Amino acid sequence: MRKVIGWSIVGYLLFALFLTWYLFYGANTLIPAELKGTAADPETFLNTRELLLTEEYSQIRNLLFFLNIPLEWIIYLFILVLGISAKFRNWSKGTSNLSVLQTAIYVFYLSLIVKALTFPLQYVGYTLSKQYNITTQAFPGWMRDVIIDFWVNYAMTFLIVTVLYWLIRKSTKRWWLYAWLASVPFALFLMFVQPVIIDPLYNEFYPLKDKELEAKILTLAAEANIPSEHVYEVNMSEKTNALNAYVTGIGSNSRIVLWDTTLNRLGDEEILFIMAHEMAHYVMKHIYVGIAGYLLLTLVGLFIVHKLMALCIQRYGSLLKVNDMRDIASLPLFLLLISLLSFASSPFSNAVSRYQETSADTYAIELTHNNEAAVETFQELTKAGLSQVNPPFLVKIFRYGHPTMLERITYLENYEKNE
Repeated sequence: MRKVIGWSIVGYLLFALFLTWYLFYGANTLIPAELKGTAADPETFLNTRELLLTEEYSQIRNLLFFLNIPLEWIIYLFILVLGISAKFRNWSKGTSNLSVLQTAIYVFYLSLIVKALTFPLQYVGYTLSKQYNITTQAFPGWMRDVIIDFWVNYAMTFLIVTVLYWLIRKSTKRWWLYAWLASVPFALFLMFVQPVIIDPLYNEFYPLKDKELEAKILTLAAEANIPSEHVYEVNMSEKTNALNAYVTGIGSNSRIVLWDTTLNRLGDEEILFIMAHEMAHYVMKHIYVGIAGYLLLTLVGLFIVHKLMALCIQRYGSLLKVNDMRDIASLPLFLLLISLLSFASSPFSNAVSRYQETSADTYAIELTHNNEAAVETFQELTKAGLSQVNPPFLVKIFRYGHPTMLERITYLENYEKNE
């Protein structure tokens, strides 16, 4: 146990040192020489201070991202090898004779300790965004969102874990298949209710206030055969200076959502390009493609987790303080393996997402026929979010579900030549 803890800490520190060197010194984020002076060159649309802040903020933010993921793995591992998971199981059994209540209590203990141990990095991320004027939200409001997030995640985790371990106890060999079958309607249901139940817990959504702009958007939506009621505005200016728009939900609850920061900072032509981009996701059924891809990865992932959990418990059960997969004390092992597989598959899922985003950019430029507005949109997004135009390679493949600003601006600026 001491060796596992010791080597885990050493490995984490070495990983942190490598990432620090890579992000701050080793990675090349310079613009290619042939793109100097073009619209993709940040020196053409950012001043000296903005250039400096963009590099500083992006480097620190990326470092926090990479530090947080293995920290979660170490937490789950330590909870197992230190016997904390087994103690949580015993405490939950001593509190109630009902299996459902035991699960609820165990999941609460586990969720609370993981949140407490990951909170410092989360707080550092908040203070960083505050320092660089990305976040405008006061600490009480931010903590409110953290608490809401905890309880939403707890409720979903409790529901999933209750069904998951019931299936494991019913069929130790095929639980992964039954769990996947159960995940299909659950994922669809979650996508359906998210815009009307979950999202409003964090922000206020309402129809677009600017009626003149709304008329332009409705005209654009009509060209794309999109129902007009799918356009919403959200009051994100209370929390951030960043700009964004997105598509959410499925069926009758699907929505195209614009942040009010986007509406306040961009002109009508830039907003129409963004709307055309988001309409492309709707028209091209990217949400449904994403759900299908998620379900496929879930099927493969659950099968791999099933095999790995059995192997880990067989070989290292005494070290992990877990002797049976059916024991809820094995949950941290399940979550650890899921997190590892999710991180390992992220380059693939991000690559698919970047392809979809490029397709949406193409659709938007063909619908609006305004290259200048498209380029200016991404230049403004870069300014507002202090985003690196040409991020390091590892950051791109593990973090970016969108093409880099360098790729998007260059592509859109030269779109006529690409046809």
